Amino acid sequence: MKKYIILTILFVLPLVVYLFFASGINHFAKLPVLTNDVYDISKISNTTFINKITILGFFGKNIKDKHGDALNLNQKIYKRFYKFNDFQFVMIQPDGTEELTNQLKNELKRGTNTDLVNWSFVTISDRNILDVFQSLKTDFNLDLNLGTPYVFIIDRDGKLRGRDDNEDTKYGYDSRSVADINNNMIDDVKVILAEYRMALKKNNIYKDQLK
Repeated sequence: MKKYIILTILFVLPLVVYLFFASGINHFAKLPVLTNDVYDISKISNTTFINKITILGFFGKNIKDKHGDALNLNQKIYKRFYKFNDFQFVMIQPDGTEELTNQLKNELKRGTNTDLVNWSFVTISDRNILDVFQSLKTDFNLDLNLGTPYVFIIDRDGKLRGRDDNEDTKYGYDSRSVADINNNMIDDVKVILAEYRMALKKNNIYKDQLK
């Protein structure tokens, strides 16, 4: 009898645990909107947030010190999701950093075989960078080089998404931290992509964009 009880526990317990966590994921079906009307850079560049799911970053004038952050994001997030048609990376850079940006792009290309077609570096004025960043209305600040290690999820309507728990609000994800990317950002990107996948499927126009 003990043998059968042990076997039952071994088979049933994993199923119970799975259902528990699956239930939790279902309750977190959508990422909360934290900020409406993020400044759309289509007003000052050829790139837009509208109708795109955007990972937005600010590497700043010292972009040469952000190569590790960029590689983390490329390996963990971009390579995993870039084939989704409406997914993009946008890094907003100060004017004058174009050469440093090209160096970073070349390093990313050498480090992986991933097509960087959906990864854009947009150079704009310092004042415009501040306008975009301040429109996010987060609890972060740009450093003296107009950069931050944190990246942000912007939805197709130009709204900032994140986590809004009772004890803590998560506006962005630390690109220096593999743990934050693995434990939080990957899940949240999956959630927002699944949200739009379900919306497209509901409207009978989903074509299995996300593999």
